This record gives sequence, C-alpha cells and structure tokens, in this order.
Amino acid sequence: MGKLEAKEIVNRQRSFFHTGKTMDYAFRKEQLTSLKNMLKGYEQEIYHALKNDLNKSEYEAFTTELGFLYTEIDFALKHLKDWMKPEKAETPLTHKGSKSYIRKEPYGVALIIAPWNYPLHLAIAPAIGAIAAGNTVVLKPSEITRSTSAILADMIQSTFDSSFVTVVEGAKDVSQQLLEQRWDYIFFTGGAHVGKIVMEQASKHLTPVTLELGGKSPAIVDTDAKIDLAAKRIVWGKFTNAGQTCVAPDYVYVHEKVKLKLLRAMKKHIKSLYGKKPIQNYDYVRIVGKQHFNRLNAFMTDGEIIHGGEADEDKLSIEPTILDKISWDNAIMQEEIFGPLLPIITFRSLDDVISEMKEMEKPLALYYFGENEQKQQLVMTNVSFGGGCINDTLYHLANPHLPFGGTGNSGMGAYHGKYSFDTFSHQKSILKQTTKFDIPFRYPGGQVAKAILSRLMK
Repeated sequence: MGKLEAKEIVNRQRSFFHTGKTMDYAFRKEQLTSLKNMLKGYEQEIYHALKNDLNKSEYEAFTTELGFLYTEIDFALKHLKDWMKPEKAETPLTHKGSKSYIRKEPYGVALIIAPWNYPLHLAIAPAIGAIAAGNTVVLKPSEITRSTSAILADMIQSTFDSSFVTVVEGAKDVSQQLLEQRWDYIFFTGGAHVGKIVMEQASKHLTPVTLELGGKSPAIVDTDAKIDLAAKRIVWGKFTNAGQTCVAPDYVYVHEKVKLKLLRAMKKHIKSLYGKKPIQNYDYVRIVGKQHFNRLNAFMTDGEIIHGGEADEDKLSIEPTILDKISWDNAIMQEEIFGPLLPIITFRSLDDVISEMKEMEKPLALYYFGENEQKQQLVMTNVSFGGGCINDTLYHLANPHLPFGGTGNSGMGAYHGKYSFDTFSHQKSILKQTTKFDIPFRYPGGQVAKAILSRLMK
C-alpha cells in the first residue's frame, strides 16, 4: 500500500461520513444487526481460521471471541436509542432562562488497529462501539494471524459498503502508511512500544486515541484465601489462550504460609483442565509464532521449574509451566510474559507487596484473593491498575457495565458496553438561550451589577 492508496481510503470514508447517513439511529441499528448476522453466517469459517492461527478449539473460540461479540452487539442494540439521546445538563441561576444539554457526536473516520492474540474479538469489539456511535471504520487486523485477517477482510467486504467499513490487510509498512493519514479517531490494541508510535503519529494531527496496552498483571494470594478455588481461577485465567492474554495473571504473589498448598492445587487444576500431557491435547492453544516461542522458551532457564516445562518447537507449543525461586532480577520479570509461564514470588507482608507495586509501571489488571474485606479494600485503594477482580481473574472484562482499559503504561481510554459508544463519541455541549428576556447584569453595569453577580457566583 502506498500513501496515495491510504489517503484515498480515508477520503472515501470521510466523504461517506459527510453524507450524514451514519447520524441516523435506524442506519446504525441496521449496521449492527448486519454485523451480528455476518458473524453468525461465517461462524464455521471463523472457527476454522482461529484453529489455523492459534489452534483454538470451537469452545475456546466461542467463549473468548465470538460469544463476547454477540453479547456486546446485543447490548448495543438494546441501549443504542437511549445512548444517542441528548443528555440534559443542569443550568445555574446565573443562566436563568436557558437550557443546557450534551449531544453525542461521532468523531468521523476511525482507524482500528487490532492485535493477534484475540484476532477476531479485538478487531470487532471496538468496531461495535465505533459503528454504534456513528463513525466509519477502517480496520487493520494483525498480519501474524493470517487466516483470521483473511476471513475478516472477506466477510466485511461481503457485508458492508467499503466507504463505511473496510479492512486493510498487510504488515508493518501498511500500518505505517495508515498512521500517516489524518484520522478523526485511532483505537490501538497492542504493546506499549508500538502504542507510543501510534500516539506520536496521532499527535501530528491532534487525533484523539485509545491505547489498549498491557503490562505485568499480578495475582495476589493472601493467607485467608480459599486456596483451591483461587488456584483453579488463576490457572484458568493464566493459561486460557496459552497465556496470550493482555489481562492474564502475569505472575503470582503468594503468602509464604499458603504457598505450598497453592502450588499443589494449581498443579492439580492444570492436569484437570489440560490433561497430563497438554502438548498432546488437540485443543490446547499454541504459541502464535516461532519468534514468540523462542522468547518464551528462553525464560524457562529462570528460577526452578516445578511443573511443566515441556516445549515442542514443531507444534509451537509450550505446556502450562510454573516457575519458582524467581526474583525481580530475572529476565522473565523484566517484561510482560504473554505466554503459559507463571512465576511465583513469595511475600510475608501485604504492605510490602503494596509498596513494591507502587514503584512499578501500572498493570492492566490486578487480582486479589483473600476473604478479609479490609485487606481487599487496602489493595484496591492503594494500588493503581486498569481494572481487576477480587477472588477471580479475567471476569471483569466480560461485564458490559464496566469500563475496560489501562492506566499509565498499560494504556489510556476505555471501552465495552456504553463505554465503547462514549469512546467513539465527542460530547458536544450546547446551551439554548431564551429570547423572551435578557438579564441586564451580565453586561458591564457598575457596582449594582457586580453586587448581584457576587451573590450569585460566590
């Protein structure tokens, strides 16, 4: 793709946006319905693509990709009319006679850059919000998951006018060409390094951005946690998608008093969920590519492997692995793991954990396991992170009533449910003033006017 072609795509979409068609509720509802019907119609092809790219089973593909999208579309369709209504705002006494309200206005032409780990989910989910809010969409899927990228291009081309929604496939150079264009909104999901590049490019046109990044998200297991249940939920949250999840527990802080009990329980649940030989499990998700496989495989020299450790380069598969005797000096603790390796760090004092967390980059998620409500609130109040759970993992992102997003190095902005609509909408403030009378003291009028204003405004 050259600069001219990228510019033509943006210009074509901007021309479509300027027709005003996307401002209409009926149009948006029709497009969201078409989106859902498209996913249903291509469901088997989607399963096949995700199997090719990541070896996802139909169960995992549905629960982590398609099912979420169906729920999100239904939620948007149910509430869209209310979301679009102008929102009344209070008017102070100084503005007597006037009315105030906020209109939710689409930005215009939106660029969505999607990652490879949930290549369908993380491409379509932000597009739902963009469409609901009345924007046009250019979607750039990851070139790493080629089969899903191809099916996205095929089904969207078959369903939508390309001036409204289109897919642009390609590698890094295509993303660069797209980012050089003037967009009205950019939504990026990926790593912090590329996120900074996206933000830099957006700044040249003062384009607003949402950055959904990542980070080292901890699970903290305290002395009074229900250990067996904590172990099961950590194992599920960590090893879903072979750990290639931005909100997966990156490592575990466990109190020394319950460490051995937790490790025994996690080993048990790994075997229960993935079998005694996960690499031979037909439905176990593989690592996305050789480079990523090699990076993860190198981490297994850190600490001591107390469960797992087997890797198959030909299958690009690494079994769920627990690493003990890990310190912050190990290479595995210097970056987000994004794979099925789970380091264990022991603690004695929860206050020490909180102090350490305050010195680190803010993670995208945090998970605390413990029954004491005061300790729960101590962690939730004193540690900054994007979002998380008490006594669970991952589940917060499946609630459309909660915003999902990061803070600091883990991102900016949020989406899901109404928050997706709000992300892709500019809040336009409007005051409608009366012409039946005119308040005289708003104009220069000496001491009397000043005295009146002082009483009203102080």
